[in-house]
Amino acid sequence: MTAHETADDKYVYDFAEGNKELKDLLGGKGANLAEMTNLGLPVPPGFTITTEACKAYLATGREPDGLAGQIEAHLESLEREMGRRLGDPQDPLLVSVRSGAKFSMPGMMETVLNVGLNDRSVVGLSAQAGGNDRFAWDSYRRLIQMFGKTVCEVPGEEFEHALDEAKRAKGATNDLDLDADDLRGLVDAYQKIFVRHTGREFPQEPREQLDLAIRAVFESWNAERAILYRRQERIPADLGTAVNVVAMVFGNLGPDSGTGVAFTRDPGSGAQGIYGDYLANAQGEDVVAGIRNTVPLQELERLDSRSYHELLDIMARLEGHYQDLCDIEFTIERGKLWMLQTRVGKRTAAAAFVIAGQLVDEGLIDLDEALHRVNGAQLAQLMFPRFQLDHEFPPVARGIGASPGAASGTVVFTSARAVELAAEGKSVILVRRETNPDDLNGMIAAQGILTSRGGKTSHAAVVARGMGKTCVSGADEIEVDVPAKRFVVGGRTVTEGDVVSIDGTTGKVYLGEVPVMPSEVVQYFEGSLDPEHIDNALVRAVHRIMTHADDRRRLTVRTNADTGADAARARRFGAEGIGLCRTEHMFLGDRRELVERLILAATDTDRTDALAALLPLQRQDFVEIFREMDGLPVTVRLIDPPLHEFLPPLEQLAVNVAVAQERGEDVAKEEALLAAVRRMHEENPMLGLRGVRLGLVIPGLFAMQVRAIAEAAVAVTRDGGVARPEIMVPLVGAVQELETVRAEAEKIIAEVVGDSGVEVLIGTMIEVPRAALTAGQIAEAAEFFSFGTNDLTQMGWGFSRDDVEGAFFWRYLELGIFGISPFESIDRDGVGRLVRIAAEEGRAARPGLKLGVCGEHGGDPDSVHFFHEVGLDYVSCSPFRVPVARLEAGRAAIETTGSDSR
Repeated sequence: MTAHETADDKYVYDFAEGNKELKDLLGGKGANLAEMTNLGLPVPPGFTITTEACKAYLATGREPDGLAGQIEAHLESLEREMGRRLGDPQDPLLVSVRSGAKFSMPGMMETVLNVGLNDRSVVGLSAQAGGNDRFAWDSYRRLIQMFGKTVCEVPGEEFEHALDEAKRAKGATNDLDLDADDLRGLVDAYQKIFVRHTGREFPQEPREQLDLAIRAVFESWNAERAILYRRQERIPADLGTAVNVVAMVFGNLGPDSGTGVAFTRDPGSGAQGIYGDYLANAQGEDVVAGIRNTVPLQELERLDSRSYHELLDIMARLEGHYQDLCDIEFTIERGKLWMLQTRVGKRTAAAAFVIAGQLVDEGLIDLDEALHRVNGAQLAQLMFPRFQLDHEFPPVARGIGASPGAASGTVVFTSARAVELAAEGKSVILVRRETNPDDLNGMIAAQGILTSRGGKTSHAAVVARGMGKTCVSGADEIEVDVPAKRFVVGGRTVTEGDVVSIDGTTGKVYLGEVPVMPSEVVQYFEGSLDPEHIDNALVRAVHRIMTHADDRRRLTVRTNADTGADAARARRFGAEGIGLCRTEHMFLGDRRELVERLILAATDTDRTDALAALLPLQRQDFVEIFREMDGLPVTVRLIDPPLHEFLPPLEQLAVNVAVAQERGEDVAKEEALLAAVRRMHEENPMLGLRGVRLGLVIPGLFAMQVRAIAEAAVAVTRDGGVARPEIMVPLVGAVQELETVRAEAEKIIAEVVGDSGVEVLIGTMIEVPRAALTAGQIAEAAEFFSFGTNDLTQMGWGFSRDDVEGAFFWRYLELGIFGISPFESIDRDGVGRLVRIAAEEGRAARPGLKLGVCGEHGGDPDSVHFFHEVGLDYVSCSPFRVPVARLEAGRAAIETTGSDSR
């Protein structure tokens, strides 16, 4: 017995024993099947094997003690309820075996239908179905195909080729055209394929089929595509999957049967209405696989009015019960409606905001809950540009807008090629007849996905929506020929390497690259759209939720901006100050020559002259920024990078000098530059003469910058504005460094400010681990800390951020050492702990210490929640990320305090 199991462990639950709150134990599918059962909805009976059983199996490589007996007991109960036995030759019970993790992972793990069929019970199934031989043999061939691929790793294309050959021999284009004899022959062909690849006959013992299928579902949790999907969606790797064993109901019994997927609202736009797909005479996998084009759900009213209206009633009941958009799978068996699954549906970013607003209006949720149901990643998607279309860009095809966005790129027909070209920095559009879980790598790499088959509920559509990828599905005018690497549409041939553009909102496909225009959400943030006076549900919803986020958040949101133009845009996006103004960016362009004069200064006079020339330029830069941020704080970081970064690279300069000398040219200036670069050359410049060290080693450099800041603040104030400068000293590791710089700065500020009323704060950037660990000392000389989490991560991990991402991070992600790059989202356990220590010890030494963050993490949604948790006052990020940070700061606040039912 292991740590994962005890003699009393309960590993199997009947549907009637669970509820929707038990997702950790029963997985999302099992918990929701239990919930629907307890609501009295028509759910086929069955039972769920828990995620704990899966985790125990994966930890030990064998089923936990007691599981086999529990499965047997629940199977016997199911047989009694159904009045049939598993594999009975005369009247067989068949079951489906389906995965179901806590979080939806569409298509990533395994499903096996029709478990219990064998060479004898297929005859009994035909009799059970009123002598429908075609149905029985179709069900048997599906079992062999799914079992072979899922459980025994038989290549799926082998079965597909056999099916294609059977259709060719019949002169048919659709599998529905195959009769019972054709399917009997196909079963024989499938069995031979199975033997060839496995070395054994297809298992005839039903219980063996069931046990092997359950183990395959357990093992699929660690399949490559499931690991990749979890990493993409940030799903923890230690959750495991539940297994649902459900009595089969059949949608492939004839024209009065079928299967479908329905949404209680449009998952693409959020609009209310009837949305979904239906496929007559089919099993559920046919719909999500996209191998046959479905009909709109509304067609069901014509085909089976009673089932249609019963379905609508159930949809309304489920949405009211879950208080959210529901994604529903159902089957109709000879006029009887069965509910196979429901879950809170995946939706596009736009739909998430619109639906949240609608549910508030309907009184189902409050504004806090609406804010909780959207996130910064979705908001960022809505800020991407869209196509700017005119008469010059007629579409060549139109499919279903399955996941919105505007994407252009080079056409590729395989996932491997998509990954290859994306690694070269190219934008690609993955074109397939239909996607399947094996295409996940290519779908992640692609800018957009285009399929000729399937609908809004196909694999391509569901996965693309979950990842925020643009997707057009079911563009059936397109004839895709994967082996030939081309598709044909309207008499035109598009080959691999050509460029296409796809619109995931309208479903339109264009040849060539289509220009883009700003999104309406960006126009709203920039003030060119009034949300109160336009007929745009999305903009109104964004405005409403952003307003509530601003009301609820504690964190202030600033921006990283180095120019007046950047500052102005950030302020339009809602920035409440500047958290990082990088002064080194002001030394670029035409000013490099002045920096060269400073570096090459041979005397104190030369250096003073060079600094005097830089002073008015720096002052004017700060004047523009203070004016744009009138009344808001502006944190100015004194020059940080090594000075040699403003000079030509050593190798380039050496070659230039050598070539000029060879030509006999006057190279005195270049030789002086080369000597200076060699003198300043460092093996590891990020740990060398930079930041505060420059201010201490090069007399007058920091003094010039402090004077420029103070003079600009006074000038703006005397013109009637309000300037609130904060001077930040970078790379401090010891309080003595800051004390030395501060003493000089205070003298200059006192001289310049006089009686103008300008107040200047002096603080430091916490980016060296030692600074975080001695924050109590440093706070005695600092009025604020701003965490430079880029460098803090670099130094804390010992990573060179310029090198490691491409060198080995991919391997760390692959091995699960990282769930996400620590430069993208804060490492809470390591770097985050340094932040927490510095915040606590800094405030203990100086209770009024202002705390902020200005690294890239300031705009990362997950990191914003951490900074709220540790008590920072503000986050600072790029202008474009300001709305994202505002939204996440509001979400962090409600997660901390809970809903107030506003």
